[in-house]
Amino acid sequence: MLSLLNLDTLSRLWQGLFITLEISIISIIITSFFGLILGILMSFKNRYIYILCRFILEFVRIMPLLVWLFIVYFGFSRWLGVNLSSTVSAIIVFSIWGSFEMMDLVRSSLQSIPKHQYESAKSLGLNKFQAYFYIIIPQAFRRLTPVSMNLLTRMIKSTTFAYLIGSVELVKVGQQIIEFNNKNDLAPFIIYGFIFFIFFIICYPITLYSKKLEKKWS
Repeated sequence: MLSLLNLDTLSRLWQGLFITLEISIISIIITSFFGLILGILMSFKNRYIYILCRFILEFVRIMPLLVWLFIVYFGFSRWLGVNLSSTVSAIIVFSIWGSFEMMDLVRSSLQSIPKHQYESAKSLGLNKFQAYFYIIIPQAFRRLTPVSMNLLTRMIKSTTFAYLIGSVELVKVGQQIIEFNNKNDLAPFIIYGFIFFIFFIICYPITLYSKKLEKKWS
């Protein structure tokens, strides 16, 4: 086991982890920004905006992530004549998927605020923008944070699909190491077990923290 997890193996796994984190972090930043904006727009009482956002959300949910990756990487690059790398394609897919999932979480958090909060803001002389900025959004943020953190852990774990379009992320590097050490029967168990441990170290603290916030703010 120790001979398999040598410095060269750990170095290669670190490079794969760097790609995984690059896809995850950039996608999470884009998701947080656009998800918040779309969620606020969807919460407005505009029938056409709601129907459009809902339709796109269901369309994104129905289509498997793997199909989205193939469409963007193999389809859009040829259709648009743009050379998209596997990493950029993965970021595009996870950002779109994450943004619309976040949008629904933001919408439900905003709509969960009791109606009397809006009435109280109006009685204080606040306009609609001030009521949203000073009263509604801060309360919704407390409800949004725990569930959004669960979405972010799902996004981190879902980046493993990126290896299917050639992105040399953590799982792909692990697969290459196992193929190189194909004579070692324990190689799959050790390498994939170590990859599982890495994802556990990254995601489990986020899950624990989200549960702590949920109990604290419930």
